[in-house]
Amino acid sequence: MSTTPRPTADPTPYDALLLFSFGGPNKPEDVVPFLRNVTAGKGIPDSRLEEVGEHYYAFGGKSPINDQNLALKAAIEAELAARGIELPVVWGNRNWEPYTDDAVTELEALGAERAVALVTSAYSSYSGCRQYREDLAVTLQQRGQLDENGSTGVQFDKIRSYFNHPGFVQANVEAVLDGYAALEEKGGSPADAKLVFVTHSIPDTMEAASRISQATYSTQHLDVAAVIAARVAEARGHEVLWELAYCSRSGPPTQPWLEPDVNDLLTERAGEGLRDVVMAPIGFISDHMEVAYDLDTEAMETATELGMTAVRAGTVGTRPAFVAGLVDLLLERAAKARGEDVDEATVGTLPPFRSVCEVDCCLRRDGEPSGVPALCSRDVNR
Repeated sequence: MSTTPRPTADPTPYDALLLFSFGGPNKPEDVVPFLRNVTAGKGIPDSRLEEVGEHYYAFGGKSPINDQNLALKAAIEAELAARGIELPVVWGNRNWEPYTDDAVTELEALGAERAVALVTSAYSSYSGCRQYREDLAVTLQQRGQLDENGSTGVQFDKIRSYFNHPGFVQANVEAVLDGYAALEEKGGSPADAKLVFVTHSIPDTMEAASRISQATYSTQHLDVAAVIAARVAEARGHEVLWELAYCSRSGPPTQPWLEPDVNDLLTERAGEGLRDVVMAPIGFISDHMEVAYDLDTEAMETATELGMTAVRAGTVGTRPAFVAGLVDLLLERAAKARGEDVDEATVGTLPPFRSVCEVDCCLRRDGEPSGVPALCSRDVNR
């Protein structure tokens, strides 16, 4: 683990931060149009989207993600203010309002010339990093603000993938420890419990394509999970047995995705005698729909049917360690942009990930260049 001091409170050369997220519907009428955006180009009929949208309709047609992004935005602004840093934070989404184009328009209205993007995904993969960089590039292209050298309007850099940053890890440790305490309150046995880390599944082809970065998507999760489990074991004073599971797979059944599914894992372990479990959604930074439905609803129902005592640990959300870590990452990126030597803080065995990505990094499928420009990379720099 790096023990570097907190970066200097200087955001130069950035004059804005883009909080860049996935987006979600705000009311029932938004659900199908939102899902059209998410599945654009796949030819999925509205009748099927209505079926998929049942998850959202069960929650009143509103995804929790938008309010959670607003809460994170406010927390980052408060942390910046506490450090005496004046930097506007603008929020934009790939798939719903405010869209990426809306965010760029707001940045221009603020007079921003160079912004740094913070993606609300901690891990590096096509869907967690490159797809956001492509969306930025395509948005600028549609605005007539992209050439072979990058943006001709607002310039963009990005904050590195932060799954192994100390702030993200510490916030997850705290959340898991709270989960163990909750399990004990429910009458479970923390010493006998299995810690099941959960993340969003991705197609095997996307997993293979993610190897062009410093480690594949699954390897990133396994590395940080080992650190979190070790710290939890130290704090609890007993061994913590853990596994990684996946949720939220979609697409045709013939397409292989990362496994095991969390429900299948719980079923198998229950058959082996497991009775207590803490599920920790380390693949998500907030309690949005995949957490609220796939874990709080489906996985908890599975655990109940199996006779397990189960709790779901929280996500990092707006925990102080996580928010402070994001601001540290912003300042670290600013120092690198100024050409300063920076000792990038990490935990675990993997190195800090790149803030300027390699050509064809993290494609949707292994060996199939997309032909779509992506900002913050060596093929379209900045």
